[in-house]
Amino acid sequence: MTTTAPAPHAAAPSYRVTPARVLRSEWHKLWTLRTTWITLLTASALVLAVGITMGSTYDGDDSDIDTVVFTLFGTQLSQICLAVLGILVTAGEYSTGMVRASLTAVPRRLPVLWSKAAVFVAVAFTLSFVTNVVTFLTAQIWLADTDKALTLTDSGVLGALAGNATGITLLSLIALGLGALLRSVPGGIGAFVGAVLVLPEIVGTLPFGGVDAVVRCFPAQAASSLGSITRVENTIAPGPALLTLALWALAVLTAAAHLLKRRDV
Repeated sequence: MTTTAPAPHAAAPSYRVTPARVLRSEWHKLWTLRTTWITLLTASALVLAVGITMGSTYDGDDSDIDTVVFTLFGTQLSQICLAVLGILVTAGEYSTGMVRASLTAVPRRLPVLWSKAAVFVAVAFTLSFVTNVVTFLTAQIWLADTDKALTLTDSGVLGALAGNATGITLLSLIALGLGALLRSVPGGIGAFVGAVLVLPEIVGTLPFGGVDAVVRCFPAQAASSLGSITRVENTIAPGPALLTLALWALAVLTAAAHLLKRRDV
């Protein structure tokens, strides 16, 4: 009588989807794109160039402007760069079709969105804060003998530099959420410019009571109160502003996550 040996069991696959692996994947995807390097370098260069220009041409006419705000005027330009990058991080995958591979590898879907957001926030905040510090110190080469002379150890300076970076990061995170929500790079850029930058200006012109209070809670207006040593006129306090901005970002990302779970790729 002969017996048949049992067939050997197939080796269990070693691949498992874990938060760390999804984060690492999104980190590699971000840094392997040429667009990332170009956008980040452009954002940083714009802030530094404008800061040097403001410092080297200061003649005392703008003495009433907060020193940190004065040296970081360039962040208004870098904000656009980082917002576009945030949109590309999410909507860009839909335009190339890469999103199918991402969601096939991570069937639960939401870890992909959260990982993209986490990686982007880390990169955007680090770049913005370092650029702010370098720009502030560089501008002080020309401002050292003026009424705008300050050092990093002076009260409120580091907080203002970090607050500016936080505001830019959260605004860019809203842009990332809009990219995920609309799945279109042009649509995301249009929505960010229209809803975040232009709409508050239009609403502010309406002849209704309480309009000013509403406008102060829009994302861009809330962010403007985070990057100065002194209180900015017509803005809410930094604490409520930070909370308001974080809630805006959370609302957009939550909407994007909801649609990501319900829609087909």
